[in-house]
Amino acid sequence: MSLNITYILKCNDWTFYTWSTNNLEKRLLQHNNNKSWARYTKIRRPVELVYFEEFEILNEARIRENQIKKLSRKQKIELIENKSKT
Repeated sequence: MSLNITYILKCNDWTFYTWSTNNLEKRLLQHNNNKSWARYTKIRRPVELVYFEEFEILNEARIRENQIKKLSRKQKIELIENKSKT
């Protein structure tokens, strides 16, 4: 069974991009290399994976994605820093 992942990317302009996928490796390649994928990150390359959470159910990943998108920049940074400490 593949896991569903909610992730945060740090873009080259220091903004954050949050999304969900069931194939993180493929999505990272698309964000950094594909000419027609992810318009937001396309002009902010390179992007770096700074945070992710895994879920068994896609809907749970999407709910978490929406929660993270509503966080302030400061809250996202705290989330990223706290995850890296564990």
